[in-house]
Amino acid sequence: MTSLQPPRPSRRTVTRGALALGAVTALGTSAACSRPVVADQAAAREARGPVTMWTSNNEQELAWGHAVAEAWNGEHPDEQVSIQEVPAGASTEEAITAAIVAGTTPDLLFAVSPAATTDWVRQGGLVNLSDFEDGTAYIEERGGEVASGYKHEDGDYYQVPWKSNPVMIMYNRKLFEAAGIDPENPGMDTYEAFLEGAQKIVDSGASRSAIWPAPTAEFFQSWFDFYPLQLAQTGGTRLVEDGKSTFDDADGVAAGEFWAEIYARGLAPQETSTDNAMAVGTTAMQMAGPWAIASYEGSIDYGIMAVPTRDGLPPEEITTFADAKNAAIFTSSRNQRTAWDVLRFATPIEQDRTLLDLTGQMPMRTDLLEVHPKYFEDNPPYRAFADQAARVADVPTIRGGIEIWQRFRDAYVASVILGKRPVKEEFVSVAHDIDDLLGAAS
Repeated sequence: MTSLQPPRPSRRTVTRGALALGAVTALGTSAACSRPVVADQAAAREARGPVTMWTSNNEQELAWGHAVAEAWNGEHPDEQVSIQEVPAGASTEEAITAAIVAGTTPDLLFAVSPAATTDWVRQGGLVNLSDFEDGTAYIEERGGEVASGYKHEDGDYYQVPWKSNPVMIMYNRKLFEAAGIDPENPGMDTYEAFLEGAQKIVDSGASRSAIWPAPTAEFFQSWFDFYPLQLAQTGGTRLVEDGKSTFDDADGVAAGEFWAEIYARGLAPQETSTDNAMAVGTTAMQMAGPWAIASYEGSIDYGIMAVPTRDGLPPEEITTFADAKNAAIFTSSRNQRTAWDVLRFATPIEQDRTLLDLTGQMPMRTDLLEVHPKYFEDNPPYRAFADQAARVADVPTIRGGIEIWQRFRDAYVASVILGKRPVKEEFVSVAHDIDDLLGAAS
């Protein structure tokens, strides 16, 4: 994928054509697959032995995985953990779907996409973690209120909320100052004020563009432009709630029209960037998570602010996109008790500190700032993201989630980015299509 943002946790490009595999089960239909589910799941749930753990191919997350495995293996000579990267594919979601179909899933995965889990569960690919005697209690004690957003449709947990990258706006303080914007208090908390500030940046010549989200059509790109604004404006209302689309209401349309105005004024380019645009000064802002800090540290003087809302909610009331990656166990695992023990070994407070140290990504646990005060004292740029991590929401846990996001993204590109059709008209139309899909799948 051509990078519009600094290097971030792995998410390979997926095109509409590359969704063919996922579309086999796009809305929860039961596609035939050759995955060798362990016949006696009750026995497997109590079995111990060697396990394989997959992580993202992101260098920092691989380092974390190896650190966890080394610590575990030193204490468990008969239950060794081996670390592998998620196999190459058009996207992490597609790679895992292919592994489920092919029967090549690991025991344990620390790169679970919430957008795909409902279909993976319906394929029979994921272990119900609530079936472990301490499963639900452990997940909810660690994740608090945020954890409930990752329940499956049956009310159980098939994933442990592991880490988040709350999406905020990072900005180049030097470029803001050059445009006459106070870098200490930009005052860009409303749609109107944000547009005024963005116009100043471009009109002043401080930067070629004000902000540069990816204008491409991959299903996940809306998570880094439209969706954080919808969540912020609505207090966390997800794209689909109770089996119905939500984005065609006044709040969703207002967020879409805000971005449409950004593009119509030329404040964000319609083409892709070939480099890290904010680092090289061709844009003044990016929507990013804490993973971006390492890319900017030492190269530019940056600031961090919450995403805008229509009327300017205070930052402490804003909910944004979590961009979570979670952990799960596959039903192909013959040693699920060891896999569960490893999962728990990898997610207590001590290992969360290792995750922070190696990746700068936010463990999904309650009172993060209080649990790891020394880390945030030593690394103050991460404090804003840690505070925001308490107010996040994720994608809806629905059947055919990826296909639904692709439908939305196609409509978004056509109306918001390219201006081929009014935003309200396009949002109402695609919401109707998505609701039909949801109804057919229920």
